Amino acid sequence: MSEDLLATVAFDAEGYLQNPADWTPELAEAIAAREGIQLTDKHWQVIRFCREKAAETGKSPTLRQISLGTGIPIKELFQLFPKGPAKRVAKIAGLKKPEGCV
Repeated sequence: MSEDLLATVAFDAEGYLQNPADWTPELAEAIAAREGIQLTDKHWQVIRFCREKAAETGKSPTLRQISLGTGIPIKELFQLFPKGPAKRVAKIAGLKKPEGCV
């Protein structure tokens, strides 16, 4: 089912949602599964924070902002979202690629 859901929305070449308005919690679950991540309450805490921060600022938060805003140490963020937490959270949360991320 998640593949069907992923097929209903457009992604850019790097896997970010082209239209952030398409985002839903169900789509987040499908994107996370594609990324090899099973979402827990802690993941959702980070996702909610990132979406709220992006709504305020118009930008995806940096790793440091995520850590400070959620109180989750950077090391733990790397465990939750391996190989580039800020970029992976942005993908799952339906946000743009964070500025400064290669």
